[in-house]
Formats: sequence, structure tokens, C-alpha cells
Amino acid sequence: MDDAGAVCAAMIKSERSGLTNNLRPLINNYIQYVFGKEYRFKDGTIGRNRPQKNTLWLDDLYMYIPAVAQMGKFTGDKKYYDDCVKQVLAYSKRMFNKEKGLYMHGWVESMEVHPQFHWGRANGWALLAMSELLDVLPENHAGIPAVLSQFRELVKGLARYQSGSGFWHQLLDKEDSYLETSATAIYSYCIAHACNKGWIDPMTYGPMSILAWNAVSTKINERGQVEGTCVGTGMAFDPAFYYHRPVNVFAAHGYGPALLAGTEIYELLNNFTFT
Repeated sequence: MDDAGAVCAAMIKSERSGLTNNLRPLINNYIQYVFGKEYRFKDGTIGRNRPQKNTLWLDDLYMYIPAVAQMGKFTGDKKYYDDCVKQVLAYSKRMFNKEKGLYMHGWVESMEVHPQFHWGRANGWALLAMSELLDVLPENHAGIPAVLSQFRELVKGLARYQSGSGFWHQLLDKEDSYLETSATAIYSYCIAHACNKGWIDPMTYGPMSILAWNAVSTKINERGQVEGTCVGTGMAFDPAFYYHRPVNVFAAHGYGPALLAGTEIYELLNNFTFT
């Protein structure tokens, strides 16, 4: 899914916008894998068999949902929407810490106790996946209230952990972990977008998205590189793994979110006045 999902979503968006009309064979190939062949638990939850059998990575909500949700919009077939809603609720049931308002990064079925490491970018992928889904769900779809409620719960949780500088930490609830750019950019975009869409109160949450963007903008250097982005990261069960993941300007995870955030903040400031 890492190689297929986001690419497939981008191709469908291109087709829907009229940018091109020759991607359907590639779209069909990718969606056949993502929707039809990706490993699933017995209850239909998408998962992995590494590092242990029946493992959930929070990142996979983003690897899966945008492509499948876009396929629903592209074809009008309700099964795609229904399965996306199912995935959000299945992951949230297992991985969302209601007291903290945050997701753990990884979940392994065989564990009786699940170590909780609330990695910043993974929570960003979850928030972005729900945002992408809400963007295309039909207005009368029965899953909207549940997905929107979960989106709001995560935003409310994130609000508790934003630092005074505007950044969020690599491990969201660990203030001695470093401040990380890509997660901050994803949150800035998603929260501003939700304000613009009317999903959340802009007077409550707009300022935190602006503060986040101001923080991200300090990490864009004179060469246009985005600094402070954690490199690609697997799942682990000890905090040191996350604390010591390096940052690098060649970690591509920061660039798309920074562009999205800047664009959405511009619209937010056109739509609302903050004092």
C-alpha cells in the first residue's frame, strides 16, 4: 500500500479534474491491489503481518483511505465509501486513547498490553485520511457523523499538546522529544481545512492552525527545503526508537504538507478575521 495508495489517489484526482484521461488502466491496477488484495484481519480490517502477525500501523489509514475514497467518488460505488468508514472505526476502536485524545502508532493483536507511542506524523496521517474521506463522502452517507466525531476528537486531543512555539513534538505527549515539522504541517493543513469546511469551529481552532503554520514557515530555508522532518519511520515498542529518528531535508514527508498548509491558511485568513 505504501507504493500504491497515495499514487492511486493522486491519479484519480487528476482524472476527475480533467487534467488527463489516460490513467484509468493504472488506477484500476492500483485499486485492485489496495482494495482487493491488501492483507486483512478476519473482520475486514486492513493490516500487516509484520513485524508480528496481525499488526496495525496507524499510517495505513492514509495509505488506504484516500485512494479508496476517491474511487468511490470516481465510480459512485457505495462499497468504497462504506469500507473507508469501516476502517476509520476499526482502527479507532483498537488504537485511539480517549483520555489523551491521541492514537498509538502500532497495535499487535497478540499483545495483551499494547505499548502506546503517540508518534506525531502517524497521528497526522490519521487526521489527513479522515479529512480526505470527509471531502468526498456523499452528504447523505450514514458514516459521516461517526467519522466527523472521530476527526473532532483527534483535533481536540492535539490542541492539548501543541507547544508554545506552534510545533508538536515527535512523540506528542513527550515534551523532551524533538519538535517535528511534517506532523505540524499536516495538522496545520487539516485543521485549517476543517475550519474552512465548517467541520470545526474556526474561532476555537483557527488560531492553532495559524500558529502551526507560522512555526512551519520558519523551517523553510532559503533553498526552499523543509527542515526538521523526521525520516521514514517503522513501528517500534520503545521510546528511544522515536526519540532518535533523524531529521533530514531530503525526507519528502514534509514538502506536500507544507504546500497544503500554506495554501489552506491563505484561504482561512481570507474567510475569517482573527484578533
